[in-house]
Amino acid sequence: MKRHFIHLIFGLLGVAGLVSCVDDHFLEDARRQEGNMEGVALSISGESLVLREIQYRDDAVSLNWTPGTNYGTGNKILYTLEIDKAGNGFSNPFVAVEDRAQVYSWSASVEKLNDILMDKFGNEGGEPLSLEARITARVPESSNVQQSTVAFTVTPYTPVTSTLYLIGDATPNGWSADNATPMKRRDKGVFTWTGNLKNGHFKFITTLGEFVPSYNRGSDGKLVYRASFDDPDEQWEISENYTYEVNVNLLTGDISFTKAERETPRFNMLYLIGNMTGWSFVPFDRVDILDPFLIRLGYKFDKGGDFKFGTASGSWENNYKAVVGNAPYTDQRTVFVEGFDPDDKWVLKDDELGYYKICFDVRRDRERMIMTPFTPYEGIYLIGSATSAGWSLGDAVPMSADPSDPCVFTWEGELQSGELKFTCDKQGDWMGAWFMSDENGKEPAGTEEKMLFIDKSDEVFKAQYIEFSVNDIDQKWQISTPGTYEIILNQIKETVIIRKK
Repeated sequence: MKRHFIHLIFGLLGVAGLVSCVDDHFLEDARRQEGNMEGVALSISGESLVLREIQYRDDAVSLNWTPGTNYGTGNKILYTLEIDKAGNGFSNPFVAVEDRAQVYSWSASVEKLNDILMDKFGNEGGEPLSLEARITARVPESSNVQQSTVAFTVTPYTPVTSTLYLIGDATPNGWSADNATPMKRRDKGVFTWTGNLKNGHFKFITTLGEFVPSYNRGSDGKLVYRASFDDPDEQWEISENYTYEVNVNLLTGDISFTKAERETPRFNMLYLIGNMTGWSFVPFDRVDILDPFLIRLGYKFDKGGDFKFGTASGSWENNYKAVVGNAPYTDQRTVFVEGFDPDDKWVLKDDELGYYKICFDVRRDRERMIMTPFTPYEGIYLIGSATSAGWSLGDAVPMSADPSDPCVFTWEGELQSGELKFTCDKQGDWMGAWFMSDENGKEPAGTEEKMLFIDKSDEVFKAQYIEFSVNDIDQKWQISTPGTYEIILNQIKETVIIRKK
């Protein structure tokens, strides 16, 4: 009995402690809302900023404000933060925060702040811009308004190109500016390409059809920006025909071109063969855009049964097969069989039918068959500076589902000049599922083209890529001509038509 009484005492003390903790938080929040009756006050982390693109991920500016007062009403205070050119009177500001409660700061990275200055104010890189930031605090159902302003200057930069091409008699397409060899963009200012170079010279251009601007060889061997035909036109030289890996970093000026010793893919096409195909050879959709060793197929299985994979249409030899008979589709192990036997296969049961995506890794001695069920997304949304939503993920523009096919979405409307991609889930941290362009900065073809699908939140999907992280991939279409566009997107085939009407 005594022990139970002691437990009761400690239990009551615990409840009292919890109530005290809740009261403390309530009082702290109330004190912030009451403020000091002197109104809101705005401060800035630096009054003279020079932005450098090489630091694009770093923090550039932080604006902080005091809570202000709610005049004893007990109501929350709503804050709006605006940034405008000095002297504009905030007539056409960039609105960083709008009518938000319990928010006391706003910050921007170097890249984000530079984009704001270039997009909103059209400022040229290298030219300092005088700005003002204003915080406005208001209390609902009250006519009182509190405001505070700070002045600062920012010198933005002109961003490096998002596209880069190899050109020269050492390259596959020679000196044709209209048909220069595109490089793969890996990060801001970072490009790579692997292929055959022959005896001759090469340099880089930024725009198809245009010989300038270009990046040429500087006296120290590094990249140098050539703005006009009056600038020197030094180039790099290849003395031996070979397969090379070319890597450039426009932000640091570094370049390397080394003989590639990497393995090349054994096949660039596979075929699904099985009971569900009537034992006909169904070709895979594509080679993966990022990794040439991955070959992909999206397929609706209406029928179950055995299946395996061919490497040439109609050939029952040189097949990829399961390592055991009646292997479940979840078994990633596979073996390449040059003859007819053994002939072990995977099996899909009748209660497992539906949409699937197959990713086949053809790395020699490391082959994998990755087959995953696919549930079509219920919504697909347009996002980007070409859309009415801009880069506000919550306002992403919805597409319409095709009532006859859950994988197909359509949209028709106005697009501006700018960038475009598609979000499948509007995940707030931007680390969700996306349909992107197969090449960053690419103009839509106007006909059916392959897309890049990436799910940055799916560990199984990310594990398909063994040489790099997909979290760093962000490829967008570039809309250059404003107007009315029709878009047709197919989730399972990962294709899209973006056509100007």
